[in-house]
Amino acid sequence: MNTLKQPQKIIGRNVISTLETVDIQTGKRKVLAQFDDLIEAPNWTADGKRLIYNSLGRLYSFDIATLVSTIIDTGYATQCNNDHVLSPDNTHIAVSHQTQEDGHSRIYVLPLKGGNPVLITPMAPSYLHGWSPDGSTLAYCAERNGQYDIYTIPVSGGVETQLTDFPGLDDGPEYSPDGKHIWFNSVRSGLMQVWRMNADGSELTQMTFDESNSWFPHISPNGESVAFLSYYKDDVSPGDHPANKHVEIRLLSSAGGEFQTLVRLFGGQGTINVNSWSPDSRQLAFVSYQLKDID
Repeated sequence: MNTLKQPQKIIGRNVISTLETVDIQTGKRKVLAQFDDLIEAPNWTADGKRLIYNSLGRLYSFDIATLVSTIIDTGYATQCNNDHVLSPDNTHIAVSHQTQEDGHSRIYVLPLKGGNPVLITPMAPSYLHGWSPDGSTLAYCAERNGQYDIYTIPVSGGVETQLTDFPGLDDGPEYSPDGKHIWFNSVRSGLMQVWRMNADGSELTQMTFDESNSWFPHISPNGESVAFLSYYKDDVSPGDHPANKHVEIRLLSSAGGEFQTLVRLFGGQGTINVNSWSPDSRQLAFVSYQLKDID
């Protein structure tokens, strides 16, 4: 069983990227734009006007009204992967940037309007996923001593706190809007499944039980629903979330129970690595892909 989080190389893929939204009530998809290169992981800003995505190591702001993308100045952090998260007040953005000296991912924070990044996690590799609703804490997956677990750290930096301790892969930690829980995905049951725990790491609870490998649970702003990405069981190893696969975006009540399939698409890595809920909890933004013809 492959249970290691693979480093994300900042390289292009031979794809056309389609930035889309889907209405969670009707299932209706809407294409916002197509890109002749790789884009990944749209964050929806709190005012509902923009989507923040990454492409080839850089961050961009996409204006939904004008359909125009603008690059965000990230200073020396030009190897950003698809693990970017907006601060609750939307004044800052935290990123996972592959440090030039050793090529390992570390977490940095910078102004959303652009500016110099500040290193938060000296230890590496660290892969960002969550920002607490009170703005004080970041949650991330990190490899320490050969094991990938979930950690938190003050947003100002300092000593990290280990929340899980499991020989396989725990990944994708994200806070619930009330700050009481952290949702994540784990292979501890065999397949990759969605789990929930208290924000202090206690009371781990499995939330999905299907025969798929499910990743990146994202909680709606109203706290009622959880969207996540599912790979078909025979397509991937439980600890792998590759690109260019037939996948599903699924929806689950935050109280648990049966999921519903919202979207079937060709995607995977880059589709919904980050929380992409609209602020009114009615839509999701995501990226689908199409392989380019090779002459």
